[in-house]
Amino acid sequence: MAAGKKQAFILFALGQYYLEANKRLKGAPLEVVVSKKVFIDIVQKAHISLKKERALYRNLEELEHKKFVSYDNHSLKLTPKGQRLYERLRREYGPYLNLANVLNKFDVLRYTRAQTVFKD
Repeated sequence: MAAGKKQAFILFALGQYYLEANKRLKGAPLEVVVSKKVFIDIVQKAHISLKKERALYRNLEELEHKKFVSYDNHSLKLTPKGQRLYERLRREYGPYLNLANVLNKFDVLRYTRAQTVFKD
């Protein structure tokens, strides 16, 4: 069973969360863990998804059922299967994310001779 688009989006968000959170612990023999409740709070507060809490729980439960994530000792983790899917999504969408980051960081109009016209 493959993950649907909605589940893949949630899985990607979880993978990115762990990637960014663990960057801060680089060099330390520690890693970040997150519970379902805390992850759902992060998703909602950061406006990553506009879904309601129950829908996000269902998506996580579906990912767990399909063995993409595991929930042990109140911590949500990517399984090896989930890690492979996350890496595939990251390779597939990485160039688009990098482009968006570059365009957000730089004032693109400063580096070009853009033409302006009146809107209709």
